[in-house]
Amino acid sequence: MRDQDRDQGVKVSGFQDYKKDISTPVQYLKGVGPRLAKILSKLGIHTIEDLIYYFPRDYEDRRNISQISKLRIPEEKVFVKGTIAHVENQKKPGRLSILKVTLQDISGSIKLIFFNQPFLLKVFYPGVALLVSGKVEFNSYEGAFQLVPRDWEIDEGEPLKIVPVYNLTEGLFAKTLRNIIKTALDQYLSSLKEPLPDEILKENRLIDILEAVKNLHFPQELKIVEEAKRRIIFEDFFVFQVGLGNRKKEIKTLDGIKFNSNADLLSDFPLPFKLTGAQERVLDEILNDMSQDRPMNRLIQGDVGSGKTVVAAMAAFVAIKNGYQVAIMAPTEILAQQHYEKFIKWFGAIPVAARLIALLLVTGTTQSKNKRELIEADVVVGTHALIQEKIKFKKLGLVVVDEQHRFGVLQRAELGNKGRRQNLAPMHPDVLFMTATPIPRSLALTLYGDLDRSIIDEMPPGRQPVKTYYVSNSKRRNSYEFIRTKIKEGRQVFVVCPLVKETEKSDLKAAVEESEYLQEDVFPEFKIGLIHGKMKQTEKDRIMNEFRDNKIQLLVSTTVIEVGIDVPNASIMMIEHSERFGLSQLHQLRGRIGRGVHESFCFLMGNPKSQDARVRIKAMIDSTDGFKIAEVDLRLRGPGDFCGVRQSGLPEFRMADIVRDEKILQVARDSAFKYLASDPHLEKTPQLKKSLVNRYGRFLGY
Repeated sequence: MRDQDRDQGVKVSGFQDYKKDISTPVQYLKGVGPRLAKILSKLGIHTIEDLIYYFPRDYEDRRNISQISKLRIPEEKVFVKGTIAHVENQKKPGRLSILKVTLQDISGSIKLIFFNQPFLLKVFYPGVALLVSGKVEFNSYEGAFQLVPRDWEIDEGEPLKIVPVYNLTEGLFAKTLRNIIKTALDQYLSSLKEPLPDEILKENRLIDILEAVKNLHFPQELKIVEEAKRRIIFEDFFVFQVGLGNRKKEIKTLDGIKFNSNADLLSDFPLPFKLTGAQERVLDEILNDMSQDRPMNRLIQGDVGSGKTVVAAMAAFVAIKNGYQVAIMAPTEILAQQHYEKFIKWFGAIPVAARLIALLLVTGTTQSKNKRELIEADVVVGTHALIQEKIKFKKLGLVVVDEQHRFGVLQRAELGNKGRRQNLAPMHPDVLFMTATPIPRSLALTLYGDLDRSIIDEMPPGRQPVKTYYVSNSKRRNSYEFIRTKIKEGRQVFVVCPLVKETEKSDLKAAVEESEYLQEDVFPEFKIGLIHGKMKQTEKDRIMNEFRDNKIQLLVSTTVIEVGIDVPNASIMMIEHSERFGLSQLHQLRGRIGRGVHESFCFLMGNPKSQDARVRIKAMIDSTDGFKIAEVDLRLRGPGDFCGVRQSGLPEFRMADIVRDEKILQVARDSAFKYLASDPHLEKTPQLKKSLVNRYGRFLGY
């Protein structure tokens, strides 16, 4: 494309007027071209819009230039300006190379250290003027201070005093990126449309989109940057929460089942214990949902052992008494089997409509004959095969999904749709999600903002908190003797290993070898069992049944026992290489003990060398509160990795961080839901609707 054609906005190669269309591929921007466009794509920049919204990660205040002679404070972050006096490239054993550049100003000189960047020899030579920001270090070997650059560029007398600092990639220089972003803003900024309604801007004292973008890239003062950041963060959250609010509203317009949820229906439910106040409150919320003529879409959060399952069972009992079927989905066959046994115990002898309640277990290994019987069963317990297989329910009224904290908004919507398609009755079934993974508030407002939430925040009486200790290898024998004493008293033990079998490349303990070692060398007088995910289901079932019956005193396992295993007599857990596990996973594993009346102990074995590992271990020792632990875990790992939510995906925000910006998230959510009440179909603000669909449509299923 000729430059004069670009300047006149001529339609070339099928692209519309590039000056007005921010969806134009970035390669057609003056100064970019195919080669640079390919490099920019590594940063996720494909269009002009991507470029405009590629914000700086930091700013460099070039009004404060340090004199080289005064760089005497280790770890100090500084900005210097000088001329290259000498360049030396040292090759070390292997592929390591160190480029040492002597930079000088009128006050003195200092060495700049570049690791594994020999290509800079083509750029650095005596007489070249540089602008450098970095961290001061003291080189004890040479007895002199040196500077490890964070960013640098050739000094060409640029007038900018506050310079944006962007994340770069190989082949892209800071000044090049600044120049093309400036070109994009000069030509396209005026074409950006304001997605936020005027009243939202005024109520929240936000600057408009044009001013925010301009001040984020090229601010005149640093204080303006914070105001611009707040504006973009608010927009990220507001637009997304509008989408969640719409999703929640849509569910309430569907045809649901209006159950008779009178408390008298539960009079013959075989309640194994008195409900806690929290359980009663959550049950009331569920029964109120079930009495409405729109589908229930509720999440029950509760720490391990808080009694979520019995509350769900009571809801299932109400559905059955109303003549409907119940599907209960679990993530693993072990947990599905355990739920099935519990429901047999609770429901197996109760008549309904002049017959006993019929229950059926369905997993991936279930025979096809059983799958045809699903239409007749009152309660069907199973894995995801319940929804994924092409099976029909005669009259499905309630779906209970256990441990599905990895479902995203779109997946939950699809689950509800499948429930209806497999239901011969015309109404949408109620859906009840349960998770023993405590979800921090900020993440819950994002991932579960379309659900009504209930929290069981009270443990049943008599449950004792698990005492947790870090045990170094030097104290391992003491732990073994303690375990021996407790087994002789009648207790049982879990030993969790991170691997199934040892490998040549790993020094981690593996379950197979550990079970052999413990049986032969440590506890020959006790029966030791082994369970892991690679075993056949029949073998896993046999081992778990023997452990429940105390025929096995110590069970060596991988994390296959992380979810749902309930053996009240197990009161000790030893977790090998605990520093290799995530905090949420450690908490889940610990939840397998402390479920009975006996005092329980968790031993965290290992060698936590990193700071994060030490923080995880300390959090486990200091607290048994799952929500407090989840907050620490979220701060450590970030929302993308928390609970494996990358599998369901997180919305991609331009600047917002749900941990750092939780206060803005709450304000934006309140504003979004309030605005939807006045403009439910976004008819007054088509630009808001367009922004919602373009940015979050895939995540929300638009």
